[in-house]
Amino acid sequence: MAMNILIYAHKRNFDVQKAERYFKERRVPYQFIDLNKRAVGLRELQNIAAQVGVKALIDTASPAYQEHYIGHLTEDNTIMDALAAHPKLLKAPIVRCGKWSTVGYRPEVWDGWRE
Repeated sequence: MAMNILIYAHKRNFDVQKAERYFKERRVPYQFIDLNKRAVGLRELQNIAAQVGVKALIDTASPAYQEHYIGHLTEDNTIMDALAAHPKLLKAPIVRCGKWSTVGYRPEVWDGWRE
């Protein structure tokens, strides 16, 4: 099966590097999307959140989280709007393959995509 992998990330952190290495070692082509240059659209975020949950998308360890009001939001739609407007709040990497999505380093899930 041909895999169309998209990796969304806003910085080159350890999990992002491990994710890129995972796909390179298996010779699986992927497209890297730098969230500092291109934001994820609201519809795309909604599709990802349907797979992983809205709260899983928020990087609570980032400095942007401490500076932003998103921690006080309770409604998913409002949280999604804030994430679309402020991509530095997104946890990285977000990996997409068709309808499937993961957040963070999840090789056990990606192995299932290859089957």
